[in-house]
Parts: sequence; C-alpha cells; structure tokens
Amino acid sequence: MEKKPTLWTKNFTILSLGTVVSTLGNAVSGFAICLLVLDYTGSTLLYAVFNVVYNLPKVIMPFLAGPYLDRFSRAKAIYTLDFISAALYLVIFVVLKLDIFNYATMLILCLIIGSVDSIYQVAYDSLYPMLITPGFSTKAYSVSSMIFPLASVMVLAAAWCYEHTGLEILFLFNAVTFLIAASFETQIKVDESQMQNVGEQYNLKKYVSDFKDGIRYMRGEAGLMAIAAYFTVMSFSDSASNTLLLPFFKNTEGLGVEKYIFVMGFAVLGRVLGGLRLYKHKFDPKKKFAIALMVYFAINILAGSLLYAPLYVMFAMMLITGLLGVTSYNIRISSTQSYVPNEMRGRFTGAFQMLTTIGNMAGALVAGALAEFLPIRELNAGFYAIAVVAVFLTVYRKRSEVKKIYCVDI
Repeated sequence: MEKKPTLWTKNFTILSLGTVVSTLGNAVSGFAICLLVLDYTGSTLLYAVFNVVYNLPKVIMPFLAGPYLDRFSRAKAIYTLDFISAALYLVIFVVLKLDIFNYATMLILCLIIGSVDSIYQVAYDSLYPMLITPGFSTKAYSVSSMIFPLASVMVLAAAWCYEHTGLEILFLFNAVTFLIAASFETQIKVDESQMQNVGEQYNLKKYVSDFKDGIRYMRGEAGLMAIAAYFTVMSFSDSASNTLLLPFFKNTEGLGVEKYIFVMGFAVLGRVLGGLRLYKHKFDPKKKFAIALMVYFAINILAGSLLYAPLYVMFAMMLITGLLGVTSYNIRISSTQSYVPNEMRGRFTGAFQMLTTIGNMAGALVAGALAEFLPIRELNAGFYAIAVVAVFLTVYRKRSEVKKIYCVDI
C-alpha cells in the first residue's frame, strides 16, 4: 500500500522544532540583553547605541550571505549558527555569573549575535521550501506563521524571570536549548542541488560573480521587484506605527500601558487563529492575487484608523489585522519561495530581508523625529496612507507580473 503524503516528515519536523527554539530564544535574549544594558549602564544613549549595533548586521549580512548560501549547504549553516548561538549565550551567562560585565565586550557580542540571527534567517527561509512535501506549501507556512507570535509570550516569561530569578538563568536556558536544537538539526538530510562540487575552489572572484548574477536576476523579475518594493514600504509604515503606539497609549487619558498590551495581544491572537485556519484550508490559486490585494488594502486602512477608534473596537480591529497579516505572509512567502529557483533563493531572500530591515529602521527614525512636534494619530494615519499608495504603485501596477508568482498551485 502506497504511503500517504504528509507534511510532517522527519526533516520538516526537526526544522520546525529547531525554529521554535531559535525564535523563542532570540525573543528572550533580545529582551534580556536590553534590560541588561539598561541596568548596568543606566544610560538611554548607550542603550540606543546598543540597539543600532544589533540592527546594523541585519542590513548588511543577509545580502552578503545570500551568494554563499546559494553555493553551500544551508542545512549545515543552520545547525552551525545554532551551535554558535549556544556558545555566545553561555559566554554571556558566565560574564554575568562572574560579575565581569563590560559594555564594550557586550557590544561586540551583540554585533555577533545580530550577524548570526540575520544569516540564520536567510538560511532558514532558503532551506524551508526544500523540506516541504509538494502540495503542502500553504499548510507549511501556516505552521511557520504560528511560531512567531509565541515570541510575545516568551517575552512575558522573560519579564517574570527578570523580576524573580535574575537574567543569568535566561541566558543559560538559551545556551542549553540552542545546543539541543542544533544537535537535532544535524540529522536533517536533504538533497541540496544548489551546492557546488566539493572539488571546486570557491574564491572571492566566484563570490563577486554570484553576487552580480543575483542582482541581474532580481532586476529582470518585475513581479519580485514589485513585491519587494511594497513590503519595504509596508515595513517602513509598520515600524513607524510601532514606534508611535506605546507613547500614544501611555500618554492618552483612559488608555495606558496595560491596555496597550491587551490591544497588541488581540493582534497575536489573530495571527494564531489565522495560522490555524490556513493549516486546514488551502487558497484557490486563481484567487490568490485578488485576496492578497484586498488584504494589503484592508490591513493598511485598519492600522491607519486604529487610533481613532474606541478601545473595544481596537480589540476587534487588531484581531482582524492579525488574521489578515497571516494571510499576507502566507501568500507572499510561499509564492515567492516557490517561484524563485533554488540556486537563487538565498540571494533573493537576503536582498528582501535587507530592504525590509532598511524600511524598519527608517520608519522608526522618521516616526520618532516627527512625533516630537506632530500629533500621533495623524502621523499614524499618514504612514499607512503612504502604504496604501504603495499598493497601487507596486503590486497593482505590476499585477500581470505579480499574478505569475501568486496565482500558482503550490
């Protein structure tokens, strides 16, 4: 009797569990490191410098790592990076335990952690489609989309540990879990067709050639360029909004930080429910572009008008935004990763992450500067109005090319 195809193969299960550990661990460590720097320095400026240093590799490293990950084993890169993460968090644990904290040392460790995180994400996104059983892409990416909201829950757990047990235990926990995940990930066995022959020497000249090939490929793909352009603007608007929302809630009578947490919690709930729904239901390929377009408009309109709504309406709006956000993520990543040839996937993923990270950083900086003298409600609406215009100028304008990517049965 022929075995029925399943999503949960050995490879897919190992990578999914490893991603849970990596995602939750990075959420915990990011929160804990921020608290650590604030506690030891007491300086907002040094804390800000720390954040900039952490994010800088996310602009540069994905783009630089792409050509390499299109030539060598992505599976090996994933477990190697998790072993490195385990070692880094163990070093931080020892530093804290021996009370030998040094800001410069932590800054270097933060730079390394930021680089590891950004390269890991490119390797993961590039390898993931290779482990999905044909016909299960929507279901697979619904699983992936449900992992990331769990990071919010782990941040709350980290906050509890900060208050009751100290930060050292968090870093030790991370070191152990990353070590376990990496050990399991060494068992992933997949035919990585993009790998060059072992006998060939890979030098700087070949790297530069691969780098240029990647740029030429993306320039020749109008649909991919339109999708990347829209999500760069969307990242700009989302980051700007995220910068504005907490100050708005904190400084508005009748709201406050606690209600901000509840409102954001409904977005997390929406993402989880959306992921569960997509795990059970597959999109009609012919309707995917229309669904994506509707989702893009709806998310921007809801997010832009959020701060004008009463509190309980905000709950509903964020729940819907979470549901739609998962749909947007699922269609975009499953379609683009299936469309891009395996030998170009690392370079495309790296370029995409670089652009969206630049959008994120620019949005936070612009919003922070403008909020000093402009009203937050109107600013938030304005940032999402930019995103609405971007839908027309990118995805809709290049709809014939984008449909070739989105409207495929995968």
